[in-house]
Amino acid sequence: MNNKTAYHVAIVGATGAVGQKIMDVLAARKFPIQSLKLLSSERSAGTKVDFNNKQIVVEKATPDSFKDIDIAFFSAGGTVSEALVPEAIKRGAVVIDNTSAYRMNADVPLVVPEVNANDMKHHQGLISNPNCSTTQMVAALKPIDAAFGLKRVVVSTYQAVSGAGSEAVDELIQQTEAFLKDETIETNILPVKGDERHYPIAFNALPQIDIFEENGYTKEEMKMINETKKIMNRPDLQIAATCVRLPFFTSHAESIYIEIEKEGINVKELWDVLEKADGVMLQDDPETQTYPTPISAANKDHVFVGRVRQDLDCQKGFHLWVVSDNLLKGAALNTVQIAESLIKNKWL
Repeated sequence: MNNKTAYHVAIVGATGAVGQKIMDVLAARKFPIQSLKLLSSERSAGTKVDFNNKQIVVEKATPDSFKDIDIAFFSAGGTVSEALVPEAIKRGAVVIDNTSAYRMNADVPLVVPEVNANDMKHHQGLISNPNCSTTQMVAALKPIDAAFGLKRVVVSTYQAVSGAGSEAVDELIQQTEAFLKDETIETNILPVKGDERHYPIAFNALPQIDIFEENGYTKEEMKMINETKKIMNRPDLQIAATCVRLPFFTSHAESIYIEIEKEGINVKELWDVLEKADGVMLQDDPETQTYPTPISAANKDHVFVGRVRQDLDCQKGFHLWVVSDNLLKGAALNTVQIAESLIKNKWL
């Protein structure tokens, strides 16, 4: 149990896109901070960052950086998390990790607070934040599973370039300008920076996010499959995923087909469940062309759901369109909500 009213906080990866968003969310939600330490690689150390009208100098992250830290947010890549998370825990910090390094470890809770906050109750100093595309999907699916039972999920994603980092965003801008000027398009980043082949993202669709596994699925697709089963505590759930990168900046969209266990359910009953779900906002009215889009979801906290339809051939089948800001609920917001839940429940 912890009786503190304000906390010593560290952010690892403070100069990156998600690190910056974490700071924005902490400020916007008035998170109880006693002190804030911003950490990064040696390359970014010395940078000055504004937080709550104060300038904070970014420091190089080392094991001793976590002395007297209560909560450490990690968003600097899996290699950094593997090296420094154990050091932070050893020095008494509770770590919320935004990388894939520990997500599937059996003893590490993988949490979306609206879905499975209780999994954090007996944490051992580390909670993992799920993949961005997984987070928004389970937020929409968990209430449906609780009400009607889920048997099968087939998801196709339409993911923003910001999910691949700032270099991918810059590449989209440069390629778009080159295309419109009929100039040569350079390809260096997407679909995967370290892979052998690269393709243009401007005016294109890339059906590869992360590297391919031996089973023909990409790592991103397998993250969605495995993480969903863990978060929802449904190892038996049938899931397939196809993940696609599209040329827009912010918010991931997903076309999700589900089959439920319960018979005789209609769209209105799904609407009722979704309208009551924490963190979910229903935007669904075909008569007025009301549905979420990546632009309308950007910079908003909710997971938006629309285009709910019953399948024409399978009575237990339904289709949903799910959209959320990948840098907010898909990353920074969910990370901060995990910390808020730890404090609220006195699990810190």
